[in-house]
Amino acid sequence: MNLLELSKTIRELRKKQGMTVETLARQSGFSKGFISQIENFRITPSLKALMKISSALGVSLEEIFSGNLQPGRPYSFGNLSEGEPFDRDAGENYGIHYLALAHRQIGRKMDPFMIEYTPGPERDFLMHDTEEFFILLDGELDYCIYDDNTRKHLVPGDTVYMQANVPHRVKLPENCPRARALVIYSDLPEL
Repeated sequence: MNLLELSKTIRELRKKQGMTVETLARQSGFSKGFISQIENFRITPSLKALMKISSALGVSLEEIFSGNLQPGRPYSFGNLSEGEPFDRDAGENYGIHYLALAHRQIGRKMDPFMIEYTPGPERDFLMHDTEEFFILLDGELDYCIYDDNTRKHLVPGDTVYMQANVPHRVKLPENCPRARALVIYSDLPEL
């Protein structure tokens, strides 16, 4: 494999995992600019750098050099402590913190996140072009669908399933300082 193919392979593996350049940089310990230069064939990475990048991508160094972009193993194990912080829909501006739980599974068709809600400004209604399954684990939330009049007060164990493109927003009640939920998005769009 030549170095140009190597650069393309790294970029394709990153994209298949729904990973941004910034996320790969953070996970591998390099700058966003360094990863971008590698992917755009501006610099030649050292073997040590390639080892860190392959580890962050969850593949072996051999897989990067072979150019084999198959989905990889049909399974992956993980732990909440290994989740990757992820900024989705500028959520952190609204007190919503996402933790990607399956970021290393190549070729996945669903994306599970642990979400923590803390007080913040109210956000507008959002829609996703993916289906969504939501389960509240801790705390309380008000889940609004279409408008504020269609509101359901959720307690731990309550779930919501939505088809794609349904406007919704979540509000943390004033008497609740924190809530946590597991959400799974399916049929991921290309990033």
